[in-house]
Amino acid sequence: MHASIILLPGDGIGPEVASEAVRVLQTIAARCGHSFHFEEYLVGGCSIDAFGTALTDEALQACKKSDAVLLGAVGGPKWDNPAAKVRPEQGLLRLRKELGVFANLRPVRVHPSLANASPLKPERLEGVDLVVVRELTGGLYFGQPSGRSQLNGVERAVDTLEYADYEIQRVVDLAFRLAAGRRGLVTSVDKANVLETSRLWRQVAEKVASKYPQVSLSHMLVDTAAMRLVTNPASFDVLVTENMFGDILTDEASVLAGSMGMLPSASLGENTPGLYEPIHGSAPDIAGKGIANPYGAILSAGLMLRHSFHLEQEAALLERAVDRSITAGRLTGDLGGSLTTRQATDSIIGNLF
Repeated sequence: MHASIILLPGDGIGPEVASEAVRVLQTIAARCGHSFHFEEYLVGGCSIDAFGTALTDEALQACKKSDAVLLGAVGGPKWDNPAAKVRPEQGLLRLRKELGVFANLRPVRVHPSLANASPLKPERLEGVDLVVVRELTGGLYFGQPSGRSQLNGVERAVDTLEYADYEIQRVVDLAFRLAAGRRGLVTSVDKANVLETSRLWRQVAEKVASKYPQVSLSHMLVDTAAMRLVTNPASFDVLVTENMFGDILTDEASVLAGSMGMLPSASLGENTPGLYEPIHGSAPDIAGKGIANPYGAILSAGLMLRHSFHLEQEAALLERAVDRSITAGRLTGDLGGSLTTRQATDSIIGNLF
């Protein structure tokens, strides 16, 4: 197949891990008879420095015309002034909204060889294989009004949490479709005892569940879900939740896999290019040292092969190569190893075929 991929390396370690994911994709393309064409644009802090905006219109249009988008990471101390009118994260939020990628998939699977890398007891990690489906284009991060005001010497800040029924329906429906091909368990996470949006969320989830009699639905308050993720994570199959809850819970879930550098993500919509990125940040403390963990970015490329290009065999090939490298102890420093970023990728490429 022929595919156009937009590369948005971003800030910090973003360019380092994104380039390694490209190397793996190019190797697979060459061996399996595919053609991947890459174009690179700026996003985040580096785009602010160059253009005064976190994402240019040119970059956005290129993403919209592509078959898929691969992103590294955005942000860093240089652009971390809370009073700044332009922030790196604005580029990522705009990209998600404009592409219409309303569902963020974050799979979490614990490799047996990495059980000791997690702060949890190894016995609690046995059988952990879950997916968090996070609503990505609504909720607090996009609601209006949002801003600050002053009245009678008092400064106020307002953010609006808002959801429409169709926004909930489409992401919950995707979660049920995923669960139907897995263990058939959906846990819908909300705060229905307090929030009206959560009560709507729960109501819509029940309606969606009626279309999938083969899938079991349970509801769980977000505080309980946070506790269960560390006390009994293997009990989860597919979790689906709103934007902010999903953001927090997936970072919590990253400790199960031993390192945030291990986890990939896929942001999907309807008839739109998918957006793929590791869940970790820009890690400015190690940027430029060549020691960043590339596994999350490479596994994100695997999700691209599966969800955007429907190359299931190639995706499985990539994931198997990562598993082999981990089993062989080919690890970067965050996982207790000593490999450089490039050496870790070399190991994966060596295990592909």
